[in-house]
Amino acid sequence: MHFVEAKGILSAKNGMNLYRGCTHGCIYCDSRSVCYQMQHDFEDVEVKRNAPELLEASLRRKRRKCMIGTGAMSDPYMHCEETLGLTRRCVELVAQYGFGLAIQTKSDRILRDIDLLERIHRQAKCVVQMTLTTYDEPLCRILEPRVCSTRRRYETLLAFRERGIPTVVWLSPLLPYLNDTVENLDGILAYCFDAGVQGILTFGMGVTLREGDREYFFASLDRHFPGLKEKYIQRYGSSYQCMSDRNSELMERFHAACEARGILHDPESVFAYLRAFPEEEDRQLRLL
Repeated sequence: MHFVEAKGILSAKNGMNLYRGCTHGCIYCDSRSVCYQMQHDFEDVEVKRNAPELLEASLRRKRRKCMIGTGAMSDPYMHCEETLGLTRRCVELVAQYGFGLAIQTKSDRILRDIDLLERIHRQAKCVVQMTLTTYDEPLCRILEPRVCSTRRRYETLLAFRERGIPTVVWLSPLLPYLNDTVENLDGILAYCFDAGVQGILTFGMGVTLREGDREYFFASLDRHFPGLKEKYIQRYGSSYQCMSDRNSELMERFHAACEARGILHDPESVFAYLRAFPEEEDRQLRLL
């Protein structure tokens, strides 16, 4: 890893990424794409060491409380977080200044900060987002080799449920010919329903591939699934969206199962829930 002094930390929509790059090693990661103009090796994680100072200055300037988001481009609980504690310092600031937090990860390291996340939820709102892709554990170890297993992520969701902290699951990606099956979908949904998630986000059963990401993905297929790369090329060429041939069937099954249990399942409603600070939620309820 290497350290930089960032010029700013919060985006126009109040999102932040404290790190750049990742060490989880997921074979499909879109953040590897050339379009993001990363000037260093993806595993050589860039650390924005002045992020806490920048965040505190931004929070002080804000006239209204809102939800702060993190984890969209780079997981806030990578291996380096164990020693650096950069995420925890920023979460402490969110708690100190009374803002809400929507935090996304694949790692059970988030449990280290469960005390702070519970505090934020008591005084404002906290939503923990966990990515689940692969119910089959041996396959998960190949697709997401340096992050905790899907089973462990499910156990992490249960821990947040016990603390009364709401959760959302990102069900993405389901890779054609690998985990785009009814068995995989049903297994992940069973975890979600048992953990009492508020919503599940998916944009279709498939994967997106761009320059940079595609090459890494194909090299991984060659290592672990010989011949599958050629199948992708024949079926999808250089398409950005590689939708499963089972997309319609699986999406219908997904929406029906979520609807039956009253779980948010269309992206607009899930994102609205993630972004709504309690004051705004109360105003919307009054309008209704």
